[in-house]
Parts: sequence; structure tokens; C-alpha cells
Amino acid sequence: MSVTAKIHIQHERLALVPTLRALHDIEIQVITQGTTAPGATNFPFLVTYDDRAELEARFDEDPTVERYELVDWTDDTGIYYIAHTPETLLISTVVTDVNGLLVHTETKGNGWLARLLLPNREALSAVWEFATEHDISLEIIEVYGKGDAGAGESYGLTDEQTAALQTAYEEGYFGEPREVSLDEVASVMGLSSTAMSGRLRRGMRNLVGATIAEVDEE
Repeated sequence: MSVTAKIHIQHERLALVPTLRALHDIEIQVITQGTTAPGATNFPFLVTYDDRAELEARFDEDPTVERYELVDWTDDTGIYYIAHTPETLLISTVVTDVNGLLVHTETKGNGWLARLLLPNREALSAVWEFATEHDISLEIIEVYGKGDAGAGESYGLTDEQTAALQTAYEEGYFGEPREVSLDEVASVMGLSSTAMSGRLRRGMRNLVGATIAEVDEE
């Protein structure tokens, strides 16, 4: 079953993050390509910033940038081909290794927001393991499963979200009136109340998205 996942990643050695942290109001988007060769480190980027000279000065200082080439600049928007240094962490590496695709990638906060198309949940686990091994902060925001006849059983939920929702239901958290507090359910799961709340919220959002909502891909 193919999986579409929206994730947010943060780490100081991710591509262009030093530039992102140094410049306020900058917006960067990876220009999607049809294919990506394994091990590729040269990518086209759409960059929006009001000062080209300051932007390129930051590129010169950015330890994740080995070299860059301006393709076009109009008003406050430029298209650059940027080659990354060997020390740069690239999520595209593991996504390509598991035969996945980066459907859309753009900066958000001090990191990258990416929508991935992956062949199965094992591929998503591989992405998670890559992030863990390299101390990359990775948040899975949404997961939707598509494909075979068994797809309906997961409803786009991660295993952690499924466990959280099932436990909350069994303990009476969704009862009317509510039988247990969030803190009590979190204690059963061995989680903080903040972590438990996040799993329930994302799980319910994925359930709605996979069942009754019309998802706006934009």
C-alpha cells in the first residue's frame, strides 16, 4: 500500500538551514524534478527574498552550500541550482533509497516541510530511522494510505496514533461524560500529557482526512 506523508524536519545541517535561520522572511522551495539520481546533491530551488546581494552573501557563508548558480532573477524571486557539501544532511537520500518521491518541499520555521510519496509503511519507517540516526527532529504531521484492499483498516494512522486512540477509547476518554482525564490516559501509555495530546490530535485529523474530509492538496 502506498503512503503519502507530510513531515516537518529540523537540524542545523539540513540543506540551507543556516541561511534560513539568518534571513527573516525568506522562503525557499525545492523545484520538483521528475527523477532524482541516487546520491544527488545538486538541486534547483525557488528562493523568495528582497535582497539578492545579501542572499548570495549568506550562500557564500552557508556550510551546507558547496556552490550555487543563478538561473533567473525577477523582482524578489530567484531560481538557483545549489550543490551541497558532503556534510549536508539530505532527507532526499533515504527517500530515494526506498523508491519514494519528494512531492513538495518548502521551508517552514527553521526547517523543512515535505510531502512524501512512499511505496509502503516500511519506507516511512526507514525515513524515521534515518532521522533518528542523524539526530534530525522529525514530526509526522499527516499520513494517508492508498492502494490495496486492506488500506481501509489503517485510515492513514501511524501505529503510535492507533495505539493512542485505542487506549483513549478503552479508558473512556471519549465517553460522555468523560471517564478519565488526558493525564490519566497519558499515564497508561507512559507518555507526557503533551505527547499524548499531540498523538490524539494528529490521529483524529488523519481519521477525518482519510474518511469524510475532502483533502486540499495545496
